[in-house]
Amino acid sequence: MSAVENGGVACNYRLRRRSYYGFRELGLLEKPQILRSLRNVSMISLLRNGLYTRCPSPARNTCIFRIKALTVSLKALKLGGVHGIAVEVWWGIVERFSPVAYDWSLYEQLFQLISQLGLKLHVDLSFHSNRHTSSGGSGDVSLPLWILEIGEHDKDIYYRDQNGFSNNDYLTLGVDQLPLFCGRTALQCYEDFMFSFVNKFESFFGNVIEEISVGLGPSGELRWKFPGIGEFQCYDKYMMEDLRMAASQEGKPQWGDKGPQNAGYYNSLPSGVPFYEEGEDGFLSDYGRFFLEWYSGRLIHHADVILAKAANILKQYQGNERTTVTLAAKIGGIYWSYHTVSHPAELTAGYYNTACRDGYDPVALMLSRHGAALHISCFEMRDNETSPACLCSPEGLLEQIRTVSKKRIINVIGRNNNERFDKAGLWQIYANCYHPQSEFVTSFTFFRMNEKIFRVENWTNFVPFVKMMSTEL
Repeated sequence: MSAVENGGVACNYRLRRRSYYGFRELGLLEKPQILRSLRNVSMISLLRNGLYTRCPSPARNTCIFRIKALTVSLKALKLGGVHGIAVEVWWGIVERFSPVAYDWSLYEQLFQLISQLGLKLHVDLSFHSNRHTSSGGSGDVSLPLWILEIGEHDKDIYYRDQNGFSNNDYLTLGVDQLPLFCGRTALQCYEDFMFSFVNKFESFFGNVIEEISVGLGPSGELRWKFPGIGEFQCYDKYMMEDLRMAASQEGKPQWGDKGPQNAGYYNSLPSGVPFYEEGEDGFLSDYGRFFLEWYSGRLIHHADVILAKAANILKQYQGNERTTVTLAAKIGGIYWSYHTVSHPAELTAGYYNTACRDGYDPVALMLSRHGAALHISCFEMRDNETSPACLCSPEGLLEQIRTVSKKRIINVIGRNNNERFDKAGLWQIYANCYHPQSEFVTSFTFFRMNEKIFRVENWTNFVPFVKMMSTEL
C-alpha cells in the first residue's frame, strides 16, 4: 500500500549478488502511479545485475511531442548504468472503451523504443486508477470507461468506508467472483487482460521483458495522511454480505452487521482509539480477532487467486531460460505506529500485523506457493530520522520482512519510500541491501526518476551509487 504518485517509467539496476523483480503492491489500499508526460521518470528499480527506471505512461496526447525528450533521457540513463525500464500498462488505457476490445498500439511503440536502446523491461499490469492521487491533467488514468458506466448504476462495485464514502480507484474484493461486468467477474476481466498482453508481447519475453508485475489493490495513502491510522474499507454491500456469511459460520451473526465502530477516523492517532487498545472492546477481543482475520484473509485470498492466474499464464515461458519472466508482489511499507501494540495503520490496510501476531508470514507463505517475491519500501529510512511522536520504525518493519522471507524462502525487492539523492540516504539503501541478514534481497527499486536526477549535484552521487550497487564484490 505504499505510494507512488506520478508513475510511468522507471530505471533498474541489478544488484550484484542476485537478480529479480516485482509485482504491484498488495494491500486493501494502494497508491497508484503514472507520469504526467513521456519526459518524466518516476521510479528506478535497482537489481543486482542492473537498474530499471520507471517510464511515463504513454498518454495519447503526449507521445508524439515527448518521444524525442524521452529518447534522450533513456540514452542518458543507459549510459549511467540503468539496466531497464519499468512501464505501467494501464487497464484503463488498453481496454478503455468496451469489454475485450484491447488497443496495445501505444505500448507497442514504447516497448520498441526501449528495446532499440538496449534496455530491458519491467511491465506493471495496473488494474487501478490514479485519478485521486495524481495532480490532475492529461496524465490521469481512470478505470475503463465501460467499468465506470457500470459503477454509475452500482457504486458498490468500489470500496466503501463506514461513512459511505467510495471512489472509483479499484474494484472491491467483494466482486471478484460476481459476473457484474458484461457477464464476466472481476477476476475474469483481469485474467483476460493478462492473456491478451501475453499474446501480444510474447516475442519480448525473456530477451526484453524480464519481469511482470500484476496489480493487486487500490490506492494506498489516498484516504489518510501520515501518520493517520486509516479506516476499514469493507462497507460496500458485497463485502458486507461476505462478512455476514463469515459471522454466521462463526456462530456469531451479530458480528456481521458492520465493522468496528470504535476504530477512529482516517487521520486519528492510535492513542485514545478504543479498538486499538487492549481493552475488552479492542483488537484483542474475540470480535476483534474475528474481524481482522476475515479482513486480512479476504485480501490474501484475492492476491492468491490473481497470482495463481498470472503464474499459470506465464508457466509456458518459465521452462526456457531465454523466455523466463519473474513475478513478485508489492507490499505496503507501513512503518508508522509500528512501535504500538496494535499497529493500526497496518490493520486498516489489510495486514493483520501486531506486536502479538506476525501478519506478514501468511502473506509470505502465499507468495511462496507461486514462486513470487515480496517488494517493499523504506530501504533509505532510519528510525532516528522519523518523528518520535509518530512511533515509527521502518528499520523494525524491514527486520520483520527479512525474517519472514528467510523463513518462507522467498526473495525480496527493496525500494526507497522518499526521494533521496544525498550520500547518507543512498548509503542506507546500500546497507539494507547488503545487510548480513539480507541474503534474500535480490533487487532494489529507486523511487523516483525525474528531472532532479540529472542535476549535477544529484547525478554525481547517483551514478557512483549505481556502480556500487552493481559491482561484484
